[in-house]
Amino acid sequence: MKKHILPAVKLTVLSIILLTIVYPAIIWAIAQFSPNGGKGELITHNNKIYYSNIGQSFSENRYFWSRPSAVDYNSAGSGGSNKGPSNEEYLKQVQARVDTFLMKNPGVAKSEIPVDLITASGSGLDPDFSVQAAKVQVKRIAQDRNISQEKINQLIEANIQKPFLGLFGPEKINVLKLNIALDQLGK
Repeated sequence: MKKHILPAVKLTVLSIILLTIVYPAIIWAIAQFSPNGGKGELITHNNKIYYSNIGQSFSENRYFWSRPSAVDYNSAGSGGSNKGPSNEEYLKQVQARVDTFLMKNPGVAKSEIPVDLITASGSGLDPDFSVQAAKVQVKRIAQDRNISQEKINQLIEANIQKPFLGLFGPEKINVLKLNIALDQLGK
């Protein structure tokens, strides 16, 4: 028994040192080389500071709407709803989002609504949405702001983030950056 306990204790101590001191120190050191020292990208707009890597709530007709959040955009409590596609409460939530979107965006068919505009992400804090999610909202925003749809489409094209290395992930748009650019377009 003594033969097994001593190696187990040594392995436990080694694991504690590696996983609570060495690994976090390495990750912290790597983060120091990223923009803003690993604290995320800060954006100042209208004298308010925002994190571009955390989803923000936009629901006014003059803005591109954000992806829904299961945690009401509270970064302290990141998480999904954990409700599946057979959960009646979840289905009612999604249907209410679809109905609201269709009411505020006349002329858009239900089949044209991208899934990322009616379902929350796994973290509930996704700052990005698909290019299709932006394009389906153009008519509403153009009408509300009295700006041509062509200008808004150009703004969308200018804000598309390409996949990492051209291979990994879909094209996406940061909603906060797009809405800030939209405000600047109107000036």
